[in-house]
Amino acid sequence: MLEWLFQRRVRTRRFDAAGGAPRWNAHPSFGPTGQEVLAAAAPVRSRARYFTANNPWAASGVGALVTAMVGAGITPAPLHTDEDVRARINAAATAWGTKADADGLTDFAGLQAAAVRAMIVDGEAFIHMAVGDAGLQLRLIPAELVDPAHTVELGGGRRIVAGVEFDASGRRVAYHVSPTRPTDTFASYAPPIRISAADITHLFQPLGAGQVRGISWLAPVLLRLSELDQLEDALLVGAKVAAMHAGFLTDMNGTGASPYEGPQSGGIMDTGLEPGTLKVLPSGFDIKFSTPQQAQQSIEFAQLQLRAIAAGLGLPEHLLTGDLRGANYSSLRAGLVAFRQRVEQLQYHVIIPQMLRPIWERAISVAVMAGALDLPSFEADQAAYLAAEWYPPAQPWVDPLKDIEAEAMAVQSGFKSRRQVVASLGYDVATLDEEIAADRAREAALGLAFPTIPQKETANGDA
Repeated sequence: MLEWLFQRRVRTRRFDAAGGAPRWNAHPSFGPTGQEVLAAAAPVRSRARYFTANNPWAASGVGALVTAMVGAGITPAPLHTDEDVRARINAAATAWGTKADADGLTDFAGLQAAAVRAMIVDGEAFIHMAVGDAGLQLRLIPAELVDPAHTVELGGGRRIVAGVEFDASGRRVAYHVSPTRPTDTFASYAPPIRISAADITHLFQPLGAGQVRGISWLAPVLLRLSELDQLEDALLVGAKVAAMHAGFLTDMNGTGASPYEGPQSGGIMDTGLEPGTLKVLPSGFDIKFSTPQQAQQSIEFAQLQLRAIAAGLGLPEHLLTGDLRGANYSSLRAGLVAFRQRVEQLQYHVIIPQMLRPIWERAISVAVMAGALDLPSFEADQAAYLAAEWYPPAQPWVDPLKDIEAEAMAVQSGFKSRRQVVASLGYDVATLDEEIAADRAREAALGLAFPTIPQKETANGDA
Protein backbone atom coordinates (compact mmCIF):
# COMPACT_ATOMS: atom_id res chain seq x y z
CA MET A 1 0.00 0.00 0.00
CA LEU A 2 2.78 2.43 0.96
CA GLU A 3 4.67 1.56 -2.23
CA TRP A 4 1.57 2.30 -4.33
CA LEU A 5 1.15 5.67 -2.61
CA PHE A 6 4.81 6.52 -3.20
CA GLN A 7 4.58 5.62 -6.91
CA ARG A 8 1.41 7.66 -7.28
CA ARG A 9 3.13 10.57 -5.56
CA VAL A 10 6.09 10.35 -7.95
CA ARG A 11 3.87 10.25 -11.03
CA THR A 12 1.94 13.34 -9.95
CA ARG A 13 4.86 15.62 -9.10
CA ARG A 14 4.14 19.20 -10.07
CA PHE A 15 7.73 20.44 -10.11
CA ASP A 16 8.78 20.20 -13.76
CA ALA A 17 12.39 19.84 -12.62
CA ALA A 18 11.52 16.61 -10.77
CA GLY A 19 9.38 14.83 -13.34
CA GLY A 20 9.93 13.13 -16.64
CA ALA A 21 6.51 13.79 -18.18
CA PRO A 22 5.79 16.75 -20.51
CA ARG A 23 6.07 19.96 -18.54
CA TRP A 24 2.74 21.34 -19.70
CA ASN A 25 -0.64 19.78 -20.32
CA ALA A 26 -4.24 20.78 -20.66
CA HIS A 27 -4.83 20.84 -16.92
CA PRO A 28 -1.81 22.33 -15.09
CA SER A 29 -2.14 22.29 -11.32
CA PHE A 30 -0.12 22.34 -8.11
CA GLY A 31 -1.02 20.55 -4.89
CA PRO A 32 -0.27 21.50 -1.27
CA THR A 33 3.18 23.06 -1.09
CA GLY A 34 4.45 20.80 1.68
CA GLN A 35 3.56 17.58 -0.14
CA GLU A 36 4.86 18.76 -3.51
CA VAL A 37 8.18 19.82 -2.00
CA LEU A 38 8.66 16.52 -0.15
CA ALA A 39 7.92 14.54 -3.33
CA ALA A 40 10.25 16.57 -5.54
CA ALA A 41 13.11 17.56 -3.20
CA ALA A 42 15.41 14.55 -3.73
CA PRO A 43 15.41 14.38 -7.58
CA VAL A 44 15.54 18.16 -7.90
CA ARG A 45 18.47 18.30 -5.45
CA SER A 46 20.36 15.64 -7.41
CA ARG A 47 19.84 17.42 -10.73
CA ALA A 48 20.68 20.82 -9.24
CA ARG A 49 23.98 19.47 -7.94
CA TYR A 50 24.76 18.00 -11.35
CA PHE A 51 24.11 21.21 -13.27
CA THR A 52 25.91 23.38 -10.72
CA ALA A 53 28.96 21.16 -11.10
CA ASN A 54 28.80 20.87 -14.91
CA ASN A 55 26.87 23.77 -16.43
CA PRO A 56 28.72 27.13 -16.61
CA TRP A 57 25.53 29.18 -16.39
CA ALA A 58 24.30 27.38 -13.28
CA ALA A 59 27.72 27.65 -11.65
CA SER A 60 27.87 31.37 -12.43
CA GLY A 61 24.37 32.02 -11.12
CA VAL A 62 24.91 30.16 -7.85
CA GLY A 63 28.24 31.92 -7.30
CA ALA A 64 26.69 35.33 -7.93
CA LEU A 65 23.87 34.69 -5.45
CA VAL A 66 26.24 33.49 -2.72
CA THR A 67 28.53 36.49 -3.25
CA ALA A 68 25.65 38.96 -3.12
CA MET A 69 24.05 37.50 0.01
CA VAL A 70 27.13 36.68 2.08
CA GLY A 71 30.22 38.09 0.41
CA ALA A 72 33.01 38.25 2.99
CA GLY A 73 30.50 37.50 5.74
CA ILE A 74 27.52 39.07 7.52
CA THR A 75 28.93 40.56 10.72
CA PRO A 76 27.14 41.13 14.06
CA ALA A 77 27.42 44.22 16.26
CA PRO A 78 26.26 44.02 19.93
CA LEU A 79 23.58 46.53 20.94
CA HIS A 80 24.29 46.63 24.70
CA THR A 81 24.24 50.17 26.07
CA ASP A 82 27.59 49.79 27.87
CA GLU A 83 30.47 50.52 25.52
CA ASP A 84 32.90 48.33 27.49
CA VAL A 85 30.49 45.39 27.38
CA ARG A 86 30.10 45.79 23.61
CA ALA A 87 33.87 45.78 23.18
CA ARG A 88 34.28 42.60 25.25
CA ILE A 89 31.49 40.80 23.40
CA ASN A 90 32.98 41.83 20.07
CA ALA A 91 36.42 40.58 21.05
CA ALA A 92 35.06 37.23 22.27
CA ALA A 93 32.90 36.77 19.15
CA THR A 94 35.80 37.58 16.82
CA ALA A 95 38.06 35.07 18.57
CA TRP A 96 35.37 32.39 18.43
CA GLY A 97 34.57 33.04 14.76
CA THR A 98 38.08 32.12 13.63
CA LYS A 99 37.70 28.57 15.02
CA ALA A 100 33.95 28.04 14.66
CA ASP A 101 34.25 25.36 11.95
CA ALA A 102 34.35 21.90 13.51
CA ASP A 103 36.19 20.57 10.45
CA GLY A 104 38.82 23.30 10.67
CA LEU A 105 38.49 24.23 6.99
CA THR A 106 37.19 27.79 7.28
CA ASP A 107 35.82 30.33 9.75
CA PHE A 108 32.35 31.60 10.64
CA ALA A 109 32.09 33.72 7.48
CA GLY A 110 33.12 30.73 5.36
CA LEU A 111 30.44 28.59 7.02
CA GLN A 112 27.87 31.25 6.17
CA ALA A 113 28.85 31.04 2.49
CA ALA A 114 28.77 27.22 2.54
CA ALA A 115 25.35 27.15 4.18
CA VAL A 116 23.86 29.69 1.77
CA ARG A 117 25.31 27.78 -1.18
CA ALA A 118 23.69 24.58 0.15
CA MET A 119 20.38 26.43 0.58
CA ILE A 120 20.51 27.55 -3.06
CA VAL A 121 21.65 24.28 -4.65
CA ASP A 122 20.10 21.70 -2.28
CA GLY A 123 17.19 23.85 -1.18
CA GLU A 124 18.20 23.76 2.49
CA ALA A 125 21.14 23.68 4.87
CA PHE A 126 21.49 22.09 8.30
CA ILE A 127 24.14 23.22 10.79
CA HIS A 128 24.83 21.21 13.92
CA MET A 129 25.87 23.28 16.95
CA ALA A 130 27.90 21.09 19.33
CA VAL A 131 29.61 22.19 22.53
CA GLY A 132 32.94 20.52 23.32
CA ASP A 133 36.30 21.24 24.90
CA ALA A 134 37.01 23.84 22.20
CA GLY A 135 33.69 25.62 22.87
CA LEU A 136 30.88 25.89 20.35
CA GLN A 137 31.67 24.12 17.08
CA LEU A 138 29.59 24.24 13.89
CA ARG A 139 29.32 21.48 11.28
CA LEU A 140 27.33 21.62 8.04
CA ILE A 141 25.18 18.50 7.54
CA PRO A 142 24.27 17.34 4.00
CA ALA A 143 20.53 17.61 3.40
CA GLU A 144 20.13 13.91 2.59
CA LEU A 145 21.39 12.90 6.05
CA VAL A 146 18.28 14.37 7.67
CA ASP A 147 16.26 11.31 6.72
CA PRO A 148 13.59 12.41 4.19
CA ALA A 149 11.89 8.99 4.39
CA HIS A 150 11.45 9.09 8.17
CA THR A 151 7.77 10.04 8.57
CA VAL A 152 5.73 8.59 11.45
CA GLU A 153 2.94 9.50 13.85
CA LEU A 154 4.11 9.53 17.47
CA GLY A 155 0.70 9.92 19.11
CA GLY A 156 -0.78 12.76 21.10
CA GLY A 157 -0.48 15.10 18.12
CA ARG A 158 3.28 14.59 17.88
CA ARG A 159 4.75 13.50 14.56
CA ILE A 160 7.92 13.19 12.50
CA VAL A 161 7.77 14.52 8.93
CA ALA A 162 10.73 13.90 6.61
CA GLY A 163 13.09 13.64 9.56
CA VAL A 164 11.76 16.70 11.39
CA GLU A 165 9.96 16.09 14.69
CA PHE A 166 7.07 18.30 15.80
CA ASP A 167 5.32 18.49 19.15
CA ALA A 168 1.55 18.67 19.58
CA SER A 169 1.53 22.44 19.03
CA GLY A 170 3.43 22.15 15.74
CA ARG A 171 6.80 23.42 17.01
CA ARG A 172 10.01 21.83 15.78
CA VAL A 173 11.58 19.96 18.67
CA ALA A 174 14.14 17.64 17.02
CA TYR A 175 15.81 16.48 13.83
CA HIS A 176 16.48 12.82 13.03
CA VAL A 177 19.91 12.63 11.42
CA SER A 178 21.40 9.56 9.79
CA PRO A 179 24.76 8.57 11.33
CA THR A 180 26.07 7.65 7.88
CA ARG A 181 29.22 9.55 7.07
CA PRO A 182 29.10 11.81 3.97
CA THR A 183 32.40 10.32 2.79
CA ASP A 184 31.12 6.72 2.71
CA THR A 185 31.40 5.24 -0.81
CA PHE A 186 28.49 2.86 -0.30
CA ALA A 187 25.41 3.98 1.62
CA SER A 188 24.31 1.77 4.47
CA TYR A 189 21.28 2.00 6.70
CA ALA A 190 21.50 2.85 10.37
CA PRO A 191 18.73 4.17 12.63
CA PRO A 192 18.68 7.98 12.64
CA ILE A 193 19.91 9.84 15.70
CA ARG A 194 17.56 12.29 17.38
CA ILE A 195 19.14 15.72 17.84
CA SER A 196 17.34 18.51 19.68
CA ALA A 197 16.13 21.38 17.53
CA ALA A 198 18.04 23.72 19.86
CA ASP A 199 21.26 22.23 18.45
CA ILE A 200 20.30 22.45 14.76
CA THR A 201 19.75 25.44 12.52
CA HIS A 202 17.64 24.70 9.44
CA LEU A 203 18.11 27.24 6.67
CA PHE A 204 15.65 27.29 3.75
CA GLN A 205 13.35 29.71 1.95
CA PRO A 206 9.69 28.74 2.52
CA LEU A 207 7.48 28.80 -0.55
CA GLY A 208 4.21 28.39 1.33
CA ALA A 209 2.48 27.36 4.52
CA GLY A 210 3.02 23.81 5.70
CA GLN A 211 6.45 23.45 4.13
CA VAL A 212 8.79 21.30 6.24
CA ARG A 213 11.83 20.90 3.95
CA GLY A 214 13.37 23.12 1.31
CA ILE A 215 13.46 22.85 -2.47
CA SER A 216 16.41 23.85 -4.67
CA TRP A 217 16.32 27.40 -6.01
CA LEU A 218 17.26 25.94 -9.39
CA ALA A 219 13.92 24.11 -9.65
CA PRO A 220 12.34 26.73 -11.98
CA VAL A 221 15.32 26.66 -14.38
CA LEU A 222 16.61 23.06 -14.40
CA LEU A 223 14.52 22.09 -17.41
CA ARG A 224 15.73 25.12 -19.34
CA LEU A 225 19.34 24.39 -18.39
CA SER A 226 18.96 20.85 -19.71
CA GLU A 227 17.34 22.00 -22.95
CA LEU A 228 19.95 24.73 -23.41
CA ASP A 229 22.70 22.13 -23.05
CA GLN A 230 21.01 20.01 -25.71
CA LEU A 231 20.68 23.04 -28.00
CA GLU A 232 24.37 23.90 -27.60
CA ASP A 233 25.35 20.27 -28.31
CA ALA A 234 23.20 20.22 -31.46
CA LEU A 235 24.67 23.52 -32.71
CA LEU A 236 28.18 22.27 -32.01
CA VAL A 237 27.60 19.06 -33.99
CA GLY A 238 26.11 21.11 -36.82
CA ALA A 239 29.17 23.37 -36.87
CA LYS A 240 31.49 20.35 -36.99
CA VAL A 241 29.59 18.81 -39.88
CA ALA A 242 29.50 22.12 -41.73
CA ALA A 243 33.26 22.46 -41.35
CA MET A 244 33.88 19.10 -43.05
CA HIS A 245 34.77 18.98 -46.75
CA ALA A 246 32.42 16.12 -47.64
CA GLY A 247 31.45 15.49 -51.27
CA PHE A 248 29.28 12.89 -52.96
CA LEU A 249 29.90 11.69 -56.51
CA THR A 250 27.07 10.43 -58.72
CA ASP A 251 28.02 8.12 -61.59
CA MET A 252 25.35 8.96 -64.14
CA ASN A 253 26.56 6.29 -66.61
CA GLY A 254 27.11 3.52 -64.07
CA THR A 255 30.68 2.84 -65.26
CA GLY A 256 32.07 2.42 -61.75
CA ALA A 257 35.36 4.03 -62.77
CA SER A 258 37.13 6.57 -60.57
CA PRO A 259 36.71 10.13 -61.87
CA TYR A 260 39.84 11.38 -60.09
CA GLU A 261 43.39 10.64 -61.19
CA GLY A 262 46.08 9.81 -58.67
CA PRO A 263 46.73 7.32 -55.85
CA GLN A 264 43.66 6.42 -53.81
CA SER A 265 42.91 4.48 -50.63
CA GLY A 266 39.42 3.00 -50.44
CA GLY A 267 38.01 5.52 -52.88
CA ILE A 268 39.66 8.47 -51.11
CA MET A 269 42.45 10.34 -52.82
CA ASP A 270 45.71 10.25 -50.88
CA THR A 271 46.93 13.52 -52.36
CA GLY A 272 43.87 15.50 -51.25
CA LEU A 273 42.93 18.90 -52.62
CA GLU A 274 45.42 21.75 -52.70
CA PRO A 275 44.79 25.47 -53.24
CA GLY A 276 44.53 26.27 -56.92
CA THR A 277 43.95 22.64 -57.92
CA LEU A 278 41.52 22.02 -60.77
CA LYS A 279 40.01 18.55 -61.07
CA VAL A 280 38.20 17.59 -64.26
CA LEU A 281 35.38 15.05 -63.94
CA PRO A 282 34.70 12.69 -66.84
CA SER A 283 31.39 13.02 -68.60
CA GLY A 284 28.55 11.35 -66.75
CA PHE A 285 29.79 12.32 -63.25
CA ASP A 286 28.19 14.88 -60.95
CA ILE A 287 29.42 16.05 -57.50
CA LYS A 288 27.47 17.56 -54.61
CA PHE A 289 28.92 18.88 -51.32
CA SER A 290 27.09 18.58 -48.03
CA THR A 291 25.55 21.81 -46.80
CA PRO A 292 23.87 21.01 -43.44
CA GLN A 293 21.17 23.44 -42.41
CA GLN A 294 21.93 25.59 -39.41
CA ALA A 295 19.27 26.44 -36.85
CA GLN A 296 17.79 29.80 -37.70
CA GLN A 297 18.16 32.56 -35.08
CA SER A 298 19.76 30.08 -32.71
CA ILE A 299 21.90 32.71 -30.96
CA GLU A 300 18.88 34.92 -30.22
CA PHE A 301 16.97 31.92 -28.92
CA ALA A 302 19.86 30.89 -26.65
CA GLN A 303 20.05 34.45 -25.28
CA LEU A 304 16.33 34.34 -24.57
CA GLN A 305 16.82 31.13 -22.61
CA LEU A 306 19.66 32.71 -20.62
CA ARG A 307 17.44 35.67 -19.75
CA ALA A 308 14.77 33.26 -18.55
CA ILE A 309 17.33 31.39 -16.42
CA ALA A 310 18.55 34.65 -14.90
CA ALA A 311 14.97 35.66 -14.13
CA GLY A 312 14.27 32.27 -12.56
CA LEU A 313 17.27 32.67 -10.25
CA GLY A 314 16.38 36.29 -9.46
CA LEU A 315 19.60 37.63 -11.00
CA PRO A 316 20.32 40.49 -13.40
CA GLU A 317 21.32 38.89 -16.69
CA HIS A 318 24.85 40.29 -16.69
CA LEU A 319 25.62 38.60 -13.37
CA LEU A 320 24.71 35.25 -14.93
CA THR A 321 26.41 35.65 -18.31
CA GLY A 322 29.03 38.35 -17.70
CA ASP A 323 27.78 40.04 -20.88
CA LEU A 324 27.80 43.86 -20.51
CA ARG A 325 27.59 44.78 -24.17
CA GLY A 326 24.18 46.43 -23.93
CA ALA A 327 24.61 47.86 -20.44
CA ASN A 328 24.90 51.51 -19.45
CA TYR A 329 24.85 53.37 -16.13
CA SER A 330 21.05 53.68 -15.98
CA SER A 331 20.30 50.07 -16.90
CA LEU A 332 22.94 48.70 -14.53
CA ARG A 333 21.69 50.84 -11.67
CA ALA A 334 18.03 49.94 -12.25
CA GLY A 335 18.84 46.23 -12.39
CA LEU A 336 21.14 46.27 -9.36
CA VAL A 337 18.74 48.30 -7.20
CA ALA A 338 15.96 45.72 -7.65
CA PHE A 339 18.43 42.86 -7.15
CA ARG A 340 19.82 44.37 -3.95
CA GLN A 341 16.31 44.81 -2.56
CA ARG A 342 15.69 41.11 -3.19
CA VAL A 343 18.99 40.16 -1.56
CA GLU A 344 18.29 42.35 1.46
CA GLN A 345 14.89 40.71 1.91
CA LEU A 346 16.51 37.25 1.93
CA GLN A 347 19.23 38.36 4.33
CA TYR A 348 16.88 39.84 6.93
CA HIS A 349 13.94 37.44 6.52
CA VAL A 350 15.73 34.12 6.02
CA ILE A 351 19.48 34.03 6.67
CA ILE A 352 19.66 36.15 9.83
CA PRO A 353 16.61 34.81 11.73
CA GLN A 354 17.02 31.15 10.71
CA MET A 355 20.80 30.78 10.97
CA LEU A 356 22.85 33.72 12.22
CA ARG A 357 20.80 34.86 15.22
CA PRO A 358 20.49 31.37 16.81
CA ILE A 359 24.21 30.72 16.31
CA TRP A 360 25.15 34.13 17.76
CA GLU A 361 23.01 33.64 20.84
CA ARG A 362 24.40 30.15 21.40
CA ALA A 363 28.01 31.31 20.87
CA ILE A 364 27.75 34.16 23.41
CA SER A 365 25.95 31.97 25.96
CA VAL A 366 28.58 29.21 25.65
CA ALA A 367 31.41 31.74 25.97
CA VAL A 368 29.88 33.13 29.19
CA MET A 369 29.33 29.65 30.69
CA ALA A 370 32.87 28.58 29.74
CA GLY A 371 34.37 31.67 31.37
CA ALA A 372 35.79 33.00 28.10
CA LEU A 373 33.52 36.06 28.36
CA ASP A 374 32.99 37.85 31.68
CA LEU A 375 29.45 39.22 31.88
CA PRO A 376 28.50 39.19 35.61
CA SER A 377 24.79 39.99 35.17
CA PHE A 378 24.24 37.86 32.09
CA GLU A 379 21.64 35.57 33.67
CA ALA A 380 19.59 38.48 34.90
CA ASP A 381 19.34 40.27 31.57
CA GLN A 382 20.19 37.90 28.71
CA ALA A 383 18.13 39.79 26.14
CA ALA A 384 20.25 42.94 26.53
CA TYR A 385 23.52 41.02 26.19
CA LEU A 386 22.40 38.90 23.26
CA ALA A 387 20.84 41.73 21.23
CA ALA A 388 22.81 42.42 18.07
CA GLU A 389 22.54 44.30 14.82
CA TRP A 390 23.63 42.54 11.63
CA TYR A 391 25.68 44.15 8.88
CA PRO A 392 25.57 42.42 5.49
CA PRO A 393 28.53 42.99 3.16
CA ALA A 394 28.63 46.33 1.46
CA GLN A 395 27.23 46.31 -2.06
CA PRO A 396 29.63 47.91 -4.57
CA TRP A 397 28.47 51.18 -6.10
CA VAL A 398 27.78 51.52 -9.80
CA ASP A 399 29.13 55.10 -9.78
CA PRO A 400 30.97 55.69 -6.46
CA LEU A 401 31.19 59.48 -6.85
CA LYS A 402 27.48 59.99 -7.52
CA ASP A 403 26.42 57.47 -4.89
CA ILE A 404 28.59 58.91 -2.11
CA GLU A 405 27.44 62.44 -2.95
CA ALA A 406 23.81 61.31 -2.75
CA GLU A 407 24.39 59.64 0.65
CA ALA A 408 26.18 62.74 1.97
CA MET A 409 23.30 64.98 0.86
CA ALA A 410 20.77 62.64 2.51
CA VAL A 411 22.65 62.86 5.83
CA GLN A 412 23.01 66.66 5.60
CA SER A 413 19.32 67.05 4.78
CA GLY A 414 18.24 64.85 7.68
CA PHE A 415 16.75 62.11 5.52
CA LYS A 416 19.28 59.56 6.82
CA SER A 417 21.54 59.10 9.79
CA ARG A 418 25.24 58.32 9.61
CA ARG A 419 24.49 55.02 11.31
CA GLN A 420 22.19 54.01 8.41
CA VAL A 421 24.76 54.97 5.78
CA VAL A 422 27.63 53.24 7.59
CA ALA A 423 25.47 50.11 8.13
CA SER A 424 24.72 49.97 4.37
CA LEU A 425 28.49 49.79 3.83
CA GLY A 426 28.72 46.78 6.12
CA TYR A 427 30.36 48.54 9.11
CA ASP A 428 29.48 49.37 12.71
CA VAL A 429 29.30 53.15 13.18
CA ALA A 430 30.82 53.02 16.69
CA THR A 431 33.80 51.01 15.47
CA LEU A 432 34.22 53.32 12.47
CA ASP A 433 34.16 56.44 14.68
CA GLU A 434 36.78 54.91 16.98
CA GLU A 435 39.03 54.20 14.00
CA ILE A 436 38.58 57.74 12.65
CA ALA A 437 39.40 59.24 16.06
CA ALA A 438 42.49 57.05 16.34
CA ASP A 439 43.60 58.12 12.85
CA ARG A 440 43.18 61.82 13.70
CA ALA A 441 45.11 61.44 16.96
CA ARG A 442 47.97 59.62 15.23
CA GLU A 443 48.12 62.21 12.45
CA ALA A 444 48.29 65.05 14.99
CA ALA A 445 50.97 63.30 17.00
CA LEU A 446 53.11 62.78 13.88
CA GLY A 447 52.45 66.25 12.52
CA LEU A 448 50.71 64.95 9.42
CA ALA A 449 48.23 67.04 7.46
CA PHE A 450 46.28 65.83 4.46
CA PRO A 451 44.41 68.13 2.04
CA THR A 452 40.63 68.17 2.35
CA ILE A 453 38.41 67.50 -0.64
CA PRO A 454 36.84 70.78 -1.81
CA GLN A 455 33.06 70.88 -1.75
CA LYS A 456 31.14 71.54 -4.94
CA GLU A 457 29.27 74.81 -5.26
CA THR A 458 25.51 74.71 -5.71
CA ALA A 459 23.56 76.74 -8.28
CA ASN A 460 23.23 79.74 -5.90
CA GLY A 461 26.96 79.76 -5.15
CA ASP A 462 26.79 78.12 -1.72
CA ALA A 463 29.21 75.32 -0.92
